[in-house]
Amino acid sequence: MPYVVVAYDITDNARRLRVARVLRNALERVQRSVYEGELDLPHLKRLVEHIRPLINEEEDTVRVYLLCSTCQKRIQVIGQGQVIKDPTVWII
Repeated sequence: MPYVVVAYDITDNARRLRVARVLRNALERVQRSVYEGELDLPHLKRLVEHIRPLINEEEDTVRVYLLCSTCQKRIQVIGQGQVIKDPTVWII
């Protein structure tokens, strides 16, 4: 299953909160605007489709990174936190 990292820069508080709510139901929050975890491709597609209407594409940015299993093994965490290994919630 692909390892997904989603990072966002959303200017409006209301839009940012809506996107954060959607993401926290699918991935683990690792920083204020970064979520990550394992997510299969059909769920990822639905997640992106759910987020798209929540943002203003002229002002906001949402980046989705898919990491292969080799890349996932190379993730380094310096300081607090750990690499997310198991999905905890699958509500989309």
